[in-house]
Amino acid sequence: MEAEQLQRILEGALLASQKPLTEEKLAALFPEDLYSEEERPDGNQIREALVAISEACEGRGFELKKVASGYRFQVRQELSPWVGRLWEEKPQRYTRALLETLALIAYRQPITRGEIEDIRGVAVSSNIIRTLQDREWVRVVGHRDVPGRPAMFATTRQFLDYFNLENLNELPPLSEIRNLEEAARELAEANDQSRPEAEAAEAQEDTEVQEQSSDELFAELDELEADLPDNFDDLIRKKNVEEPEPAQPLVEQDTLVEQDTQTSDQSAELFAEEDQVLHQATNPSFEEEPASETETPVEISDEITNP
Repeated sequence: MEAEQLQRILEGALLASQKPLTEEKLAALFPEDLYSEEERPDGNQIREALVAISEACEGRGFELKKVASGYRFQVRQELSPWVGRLWEEKPQRYTRALLETLALIAYRQPITRGEIEDIRGVAVSSNIIRTLQDREWVRVVGHRDVPGRPAMFATTRQFLDYFNLENLNELPPLSEIRNLEEAARELAEANDQSRPEAEAAEAQEDTEVQEQSSDELFAELDELEADLPDNFDDLIRKKNVEEPEPAQPLVEQDTLVEQDTQTSDQSAELFAEEDQVLHQATNPSFEEEPASETETPVEISDEITNP
């Protein structure tokens, strides 16, 4: 198989895979039943193709990185401040106690929880151990042959992959870490010494700014005072100005009272007439009206009266 075609196949496989691929997994892309011995690439050809791919990534935003679990494409570390903005979630921050516990496990593995507590001088929280195990950074590799048989912890391949390490030999020496701690301590002391001078300089700058601001404020007040008018006669009401007469009501009060009284009397008369009509309707009169002068009296026969 030609080298260029082999490189393209390996690049496609590394881009499609979500996990690092070892040389054995890359070689499995060319099974024996589909390729003859001459066409099937061996381990040396695969390694040469990976080196060529890595060289082709020089000067680009990504690189071919070999970690504990195999090869993978990843963004270069110096570009992380920009690439990290693609994710809205902020990167998780770990406590100092968790990082110290992880460092002791990485440099002193296998190590028990009691030994970690003896070195740190404080008790190790169960949440720290649980978090490290949930992240699959540490695991139990055995038990110490002492009373109680405490568990011994060690790091995993996921720990190496997360920190871009191929093996534990790539961990920075403890001497470098101590030098970094000393440099950080010296830097903090230098900051503490220079802090009073910086505070004094800031106070002086603030005083100058305040004085300058006060001068500018007084100048603005002087300008405003110069623009104020000297004569305020137009704001004083003249005595000879006649006050407007109050508005007269359209209808006098006595007229309104008289109209209300008449309306009340009329209402009372109407109510009296209604009561009289109702009384006559409910209590009819049985008195006979007197006969008129033109009517002829009716004679009653004796036969009817005296049968």
